[in-house]
Amino acid sequence: MPLAATGELMTRAARARTAVAAFNVITLEHVEAVVTGAEAAGSPVVLQVSENAVRFRHGRLLPLARAAAAAAERATVPVALHLDHVQSDDLLRQAPTAGFSSVMYDASRLPYAGNLAATAAAVTWAHARGLWIEAELGQVGGKDGRPPLDAHAPGARTDPDEARAFVTGTGIDALAVAIGSAHAMTTRTADLDHGLLARLSAAVSVPLVLHGSSGVPDDALVAAVAGGIAKVNVGTALNMAMTGSIRRFLGDHPEAVDSRTYLSAGREAMAREVTRIIGVLTDGSPA
Repeated sequence: MPLAATGELMTRAARARTAVAAFNVITLEHVEAVVTGAEAAGSPVVLQVSENAVRFRHGRLLPLARAAAAAAERATVPVALHLDHVQSDDLLRQAPTAGFSSVMYDASRLPYAGNLAATAAAVTWAHARGLWIEAELGQVGGKDGRPPLDAHAPGARTDPDEARAFVTGTGIDALAVAIGSAHAMTTRTADLDHGLLARLSAAVSVPLVLHGSSGVPDDALVAAVAGGIAKVNVGTALNMAMTGSIRRFLGDHPEAVDSRTYLSAGREAMAREVTRIIGVLTDGSPA
């Protein structure tokens, strides 16, 4: 079916008080696993390509983007393409012609005023070209190989009053909030501040996004969706599923040399995790 629009999926999810699952993809196996897992769940999904993934692919966006678009167009469920954690204006400007309907423009490393100014400029450019823009306020942390920061440190979490002013001042379509999660977590021990989420949901009119969701326990994800999160980003959980499956396969088959054998095992493991996570988000109960 035709590519879906991230904004439409998120708007629909926000109105229904549910969330769309958004999975970061790095390889073709990631793409195929996410689509297969979403089809098994019978739910729409967002394929996300991060600036880090583009860097890994020698700085070239189109090979992975075109593969993702081709897989999305052959899917039996709605699939949208999202460009994630973009800091480069050059990469932002590649999004419209590469099939992306949305971009997470990440200027959160800057002080508040700089984040607001840079994001507002990105929004003006993107909206003129039909792109939905997500931004981040607060510090989710754990990107670019750095250890996850203390998600409870002073100033790390998103302030509701700042969030209201930021949304108004930038014109963004969705806001990624820092409420206790962190990127690249390999343990599911994140302690979300659900009271803060409630205040943020009341303070802003745009859908809210949870980054670093791989480290969040199922029951906390369910509560976050009930509290106003409309898009849940997952990346590390897929990498853990893939790597763990490949390790087990090669341990059981030390003679294996055909990459298709162990990559198939990794792809299947990721697809199962995609289906499981979507089930947690859509069924409203921990798996």
